Amino acid sequence: MKKILDLITEKMESAFAGCGYDASYAKVVLSNRPDLCEYQCNGAMAAAKAYKKKPIDIAGQVVEQLKEQCRQAEGQHQTPVFLDEDMSAVMPGFINLKVNPQFVADYMNEMEKAPKLGLEETGHGETVIVDYGGANVAKPLHVGHLRSAVIGECIRRLGNFLGYHMIGDVHLGDWGLQMGLIIEELRDRKPELVYFDETYTGEYPEEPPFTISELEDIYPAASGKAKADEAFKERAQTATFQLQNGCAPYRAIWKHIMSVSLADLKKNYGNLDVHFDLWKGESDAQPYIPGLIQDLQDKGLAYESQGALVVDIAQPGDSKELPPCIVRKSDGAALYATSDLGTIIEREKDFAPVKYIYITDKRQELHFTQVFRVAKKAGYVKPETEMIHIGFGTMNGRDGKPFKTRDGGVMRLENLIADINEAVYGRIMENRTVSEDEARTTAQIVGLAALKYGDLSNQASKDYVFDLDRFISFEGNTGPYILYTIVRIKSILSRYKEQGGKEEEGTILSPSCDSEKTLMLYLARYNEVVTAAFEETAPHKLCQYIFELSNAFNSFYHDNRILAEEDKARQASWIRLITLTKSVLETCIQTLGFQSPERM
Repeated sequence: MKKILDLITEKMESAFAGCGYDASYAKVVLSNRPDLCEYQCNGAMAAAKAYKKKPIDIAGQVVEQLKEQCRQAEGQHQTPVFLDEDMSAVMPGFINLKVNPQFVADYMNEMEKAPKLGLEETGHGETVIVDYGGANVAKPLHVGHLRSAVIGECIRRLGNFLGYHMIGDVHLGDWGLQMGLIIEELRDRKPELVYFDETYTGEYPEEPPFTISELEDIYPAASGKAKADEAFKERAQTATFQLQNGCAPYRAIWKHIMSVSLADLKKNYGNLDVHFDLWKGESDAQPYIPGLIQDLQDKGLAYESQGALVVDIAQPGDSKELPPCIVRKSDGAALYATSDLGTIIEREKDFAPVKYIYITDKRQELHFTQVFRVAKKAGYVKPETEMIHIGFGTMNGRDGKPFKTRDGGVMRLENLIADINEAVYGRIMENRTVSEDEARTTAQIVGLAALKYGDLSNQASKDYVFDLDRFISFEGNTGPYILYTIVRIKSILSRYKEQGGKEEEGTILSPSCDSEKTLMLYLARYNEVVTAAFEETAPHKLCQYIFELSNAFNSFYHDNRILAEEDKARQASWIRLITLTKSVLETCIQTLGFQSPERM
């Protein structure tokens, strides 16, 4: 189903061409003055320079051509996009447009019947890799992992919905110094374990020598010890090197760390309703690294600089100086860049995606610029393959500093979720309209919406303040407000059925008031907004859309007594319209990564 903006633009292109002007001037946009018009075209201004005419004269000609099109459509018993009074040329050369109310109603009826509410599937099965986890094993998820998880999950869902073959990869940090630190701390705590017995030749135990709680204590203790004890740090570095070079007992410990950590990570990501298709880690890239290094040298791209192996990435036109990408340190160790390049080679072999999307802290912008350029320069990905890095800002507390616990520590993600759920539960119980059990269940649904919407409604690259009271509010631009709107529609539909009404009766009629037409116009934008949110990797645009759509519905609801309407055809039309509104809102929140309860 074509986007309504495309349908309007086609009419405008035809009118410009009919007047002898290039159709490229016929760009139509949403009006920035909704008090004057719904859409506008400013092309006459640009055309005036090319055709050496006054902008207002060109605009007037185009409007007359549009009116002629309107009369022709009516003569052929077709619904015109505009009526004569729907368009005007105003100084100095703007073309103001309002859409024919019946045309919008017809669009609603078509949208209602179309698959996916008329969404155009742009993906055609093409493969896109989304790298949005990045958690380190042996550590609990904390608030710093929130943004990559919820932004990545939303983009993965949007892409799937648009027909792409989306592959989400957690890409765990499972191969660095933290492994050596854990091994050596475990040696100090439990030296009797067979992993540290050099004479042991048997099979290593299947049961891990620690629980997740013990493991989460071991790593920070080891990290702190390494900062104060240089000898311990050197031991950890040696253990890391031995692990990465196949030391059997250390590989056995590593497997235990992975199994215990993955179970916990999957549980906590699951609590966020965040899911991955692949549970790969940096370790999976290791088999590709020796060949990668050799290939870069053979192609003459990698050279030695101060003992390290580097690849130049600077290009003509760069606005600032970009340092070379280090692919091997002077001591022979690989780096994150090497691991990421190895991962790209693996992904190309397994999936050959048309696009890569990486979601990390924006402080890693230079790292990904280097990795992407080396990958293109070495020919590991095709020149036309898109490689996108979404660098997100920081979630801050009310003091403007990175969000912390009350005692100044980094908050575990599961504790943040629990705090939000408890706060929402308190709000729900203030009304005492539901049982405690239902309130607990509803609080989990609403709490997740509050958390995810609170994050996603902000432009990813910007820092934002985590304000619990605002996020859980049932008013304003919040997740709970969106859910409350959906629940309100559910309630109306339920009462309509109780009165003997049937949702499938009737058809959506031409709007009878301004707020009804406004609601229809917002619904008509659904196709273009969902598409743009994915193509521009901008979930905040989808959030802004459903907030404005919710406002439009609530204005319409307050202007019209739906259940008391005596004109049954009009009432049935309104029921169809709000059912469509519910469908659009529910579809959008599903792509954002949360759902609505039945009651609130």
